[in-house]
Amino acid sequence: MHEEPELVVLVDDDGTPIGTAVKADVHSAETPLHLAFSCHVVDARGRVLVTRRALSKLTWPGVWTNAFCGHPAPGEDLAEAIVRRAERELGLQLTDVRSALPNFRYRAIDASGVVEHEICPVFTATALADPIPAADEVAEWAWLDPADLRAAVAAAPFAFSPWLGWQLEAWQGTYPR
Repeated sequence: MHEEPELVVLVDDDGTPIGTAVKADVHSAETPLHLAFSCHVVDARGRVLVTRRALSKLTWPGVWTNAFCGHPAPGEDLAEAIVRRAERELGLQLTDVRSALPNFRYRAIDASGVVEHEICPVFTATALADPIPAADEVAEWAWLDPADLRAAVAAAPFAFSPWLGWQLEAWQGTYPR
């Protein structure tokens, strides 16, 4: 059985889809603008899930970040992509998937020179259990009080993904629920 390569949706500066590219080929020093999403997951106690990216990841290996990020397939609804990736990356069933930063976008270059260049709407969701992460995606995970997460990112920003810091900054002190 031949598995089709995962595709990402290329977009223009306004977010209009203009084509697709193979995900494995798109992240480089010349990464084109493409569609992604970022999801922050909370539990019933209001704690925030943070994950440490697997050391095998192409971009930002080994850094701590929000629960998970991903790319919708061509034509896939963002909420459906979030549910799909939560199951694949974290073994999680999510409820209450909501838009939190619909216009978030960023461009960042990691230490290896690989560029992330994404229109990346941010969502929040609730998990009903602890994650059971896929080893190729997540090295470690933890539930943190939102104030403790903010303090950690402020104290050691180099240990966290840049998009996590920018997302927390965009919320200006209030973690969405």
